[in-house]
Amino acid sequence: MFDELKSDCKNCFGLCCVALPYAESADFPVNKDRGQPCQHLCANHLCSIHDQLREKGFRGCVTYECFGAGQHVSQNIFNGNNWRKESDRAKEMFAIFPIVQQLHEMLWYLMQALGLKETQSIQASLQKIYEETVELSTKTPEEILELDIDVHRSEVNALLIETSKLYRAKYTSKNKKKRLDYVEANLKGLDLQGDDFRGKLMIAANLSHSDLRKADFIGADLRDANLSGTNLKETLFLTQSQLNSARGDHHTQIPDYLEKPSHWLE
Repeated sequence: MFDELKSDCKNCFGLCCVALPYAESADFPVNKDRGQPCQHLCANHLCSIHDQLREKGFRGCVTYECFGAGQHVSQNIFNGNNWRKESDRAKEMFAIFPIVQQLHEMLWYLMQALGLKETQSIQASLQKIYEETVELSTKTPEEILELDIDVHRSEVNALLIETSKLYRAKYTSKNKKKRLDYVEANLKGLDLQGDDFRGKLMIAANLSHSDLRKADFIGADLRDANLSGTNLKETLFLTQSQLNSARGDHHTQIPDYLEKPSHWLE
């Protein structure tokens, strides 16, 4: 059910490789300005080093997920007319892409919330705002640029917070190490079922062999977190991007709608 909200690079005009800026860091080896094509972007809008991104220092590309916004903007909003051939509309396309990406990310979370039996009491509200979000993502370019995305996100967020409370209601946290962040924290082998890691910094945290079922991971930073042997089967609001940024192995259990990153299996 999540397929339409997953990246499909073959039907995109390489929008993330052009529209988004990045700075030289642990995630990128060079600087790139907004609207400047990446040096590795080919004429067919595909990446010339796609299978070598980690080795070449483009870890940020490995972890990025547009939630299907790339192909939607390319094929639906701009009807397959790419920025190379219609350069006069390039800036408009590049400005719209990150807005639609945010809307599609909201749709990802809302779709998961709608599929939970625990959210029965708020299903009508979830369905209403889901449909509103879909409608916003299909407006004209001019209308999308006028959207107050912050206001809409706030409305969606309120329902996602309520979803989290309902989903985790039966669990009492056993995590005695609660803090503002979990950078390099040792949480190995713990029962963390139903914990709230919403927006937490968990960079390089050791979560190996821990039970994280029913835990809320929306917005959590899992870069280089150790998920080896971890049970993530029923986690809430986990994304492919978060998995791509972490480290795991053959024994890591993940939700059926996500995929184990190739670097976990090497």
